[in-house]
Amino acid sequence: MRHTPSFELTDPEEVARLIRENPWATIVSSTSNGLVASHYPVLIDDSAPEGTLAIVSHVGRPDEKLHEWGEHEVLVVIQGPHGYISPGWYDPSPAVPTWNFVTAHLYGVPELLGPEENLRVLEQLVDHFEDRMPEPRRMRGTLENSEYADRISAGTVGFRLPVTRFVAKLKMSQNRPDETVARIVSELEGEGPYASADLAREVRRANQGVFDGEV
Repeated sequence: MRHTPSFELTDPEEVARLIRENPWATIVSSTSNGLVASHYPVLIDDSAPEGTLAIVSHVGRPDEKLHEWGEHEVLVVIQGPHGYISPGWYDPSPAVPTWNFVTAHLYGVPELLGPEENLRVLEQLVDHFEDRMPEPRRMRGTLENSEYADRISAGTVGFRLPVTRFVAKLKMSQNRPDETVARIVSELEGEGPYASADLAREVRRANQGVFDGEV
């Protein structure tokens, strides 16, 4: 990513929040056969030592071989809310449009999990997303579900990625005057073609001084 100090996101806790709220990840490897990219949901590994960041998930076979996991560093891209910001939302001065976004690039060498730990991660993934449902369907909710999960898990490989470094950027109009930021949020919370409640919430979070700490 372009180096822009005013938009750098360096707080690991904020990066962890970004991952929790936007778990659909792009995983990129530079392999002996060229670049390989896959897309999977990921979770924060809560068992990671304090002060460190790690994620867990699984891939479908043979992705772990295509990525040559365990042999080199991989890049995991997490993308949060983003969207078009019209210059018409600024003051009358000449301006160009821009794009607000929050994203993180995570780097590390994946560790492949054994079958039992892979099953635990699969169960965590299911629970994480099913918790919001009115009637959650648990992986171990019934004997039939449990037996089915045991069978299909053989087609997956779990992994843990200890994040050795990350580069993250939060560009949410922090370089604009307060009145312009307020106008941008008003437009994002409106009904126009580029309205986005999720992006408006992130602009508020990044500019809390404009909104008296309101998020």
